[in-house]
Amino acid sequence: MTSPRSSAAAVPVGDVVAIAVVVLFGVLPFPDEDFRTRGLLVLIALVPVAVVPLRRRRPIVSLGVSVLCTVAVALAGTMAPGALVAVMITAFSVANRTRRTVGLACVGMAALVVFLVSAVPFDGEYFDPGATQFVTLVVLAGAMGDATRSRREALAAVTERAERAEQGRDDEARRRVVEERVRIARDLHDVVAHQISVISLSAGVASSSLETRPERAREALTTIRSASRTVLADIGGLMALLRAEGDGERQSLHPQAGLDQLDALVARFADVGLHVDLRRGPGSGALSPASDHVAYLALQEGLTNAHKHGAGDRAVVEVRHRDGVLALTVTSPLRVGVAEVLTGGHGLRGLRERVASVRGRVETSSADGEFRLDIEMPAERTAGIAASGSQR
Repeated sequence: MTSPRSSAAAVPVGDVVAIAVVVLFGVLPFPDEDFRTRGLLVLIALVPVAVVPLRRRRPIVSLGVSVLCTVAVALAGTMAPGALVAVMITAFSVANRTRRTVGLACVGMAALVVFLVSAVPFDGEYFDPGATQFVTLVVLAGAMGDATRSRREALAAVTERAERAEQGRDDEARRRVVEERVRIARDLHDVVAHQISVISLSAGVASSSLETRPERAREALTTIRSASRTVLADIGGLMALLRAEGDGERQSLHPQAGLDQLDALVARFADVGLHVDLRRGPGSGALSPASDHVAYLALQEGLTNAHKHGAGDRAVVEVRHRDGVLALTVTSPLRVGVAEVLTGGHGLRGLRERVASVRGRVETSSADGEFRLDIEMPAERTAGIAASGSQR
């Protein structure tokens, strides 16, 4: 149950002050006879007291009632200061709480009505100083209300922009976190997946050849040892890269193998039993360091998939330059039922992201029992790649 004290505290202080001012001006005995209201006119002049508290929710109604009371008293031959004060207060609220065009129109009409009816008690004198001062105060109250509304809207706009900027910073931070996670996953796959695949396949060769071909098993174990050392070193480099703070340090730690190491890459796959037919087309081109590194990783991913999922122990790699475009193709026999695994794997997904970062594209297809990986990327005039004849 609400106590009388809490109910009284719930009444806005502004309403109490406004009512008190209207009542005070309505009952004060002004020296000028034209501003003295008597008898029933006092009650009419104090009617706006009932609508002043409604000026926030119904400002136009409050202004209209106040103007009507002023007109009624003026037609009776006197001006009602209390009603005029109510007109000023409600004019402020109308300009403050309605649209600018509506508020200004209502305030202008109220000032015009006050100006016109003030001539009645002043014997047709429209520009009597006693009357024009109230007209001026009505206009001034409307201007102050419009300025208050404009300030409130400006503060709201600034607050909204600040909230949008903060939300934008949060979204940007989340986007950067996601991009960093994707980059870490891509680097981890590029650095580790190839060597782990070599270790797994070599372990299978060693276990199957241990009794029948011990020398083949020893070669496989040697390959496992070399691949294990390489993957440990790569993981160490990746950890150092992730913990690096400066951009220069990051750049120096990032693996930068390029197509100039393609022969060594083919030789490593040959050591684990994948025979690679490397075909270099005529002509030459130039790649940026980033594109060169991405091209190397693309061929490594293609040969790794050929080794893991191929039906045989062979693959064909084609490197061609035409019209400012580097075209790479890896073709290998495909085991039945693994085409979906290849096209939906994390390796090809990361490869597409890397190639797209250098404005290239990746296409995969399978037909006649073969899987084909096609990569194209633009050449740039920042690094050279020498072309040689077909080999291997």
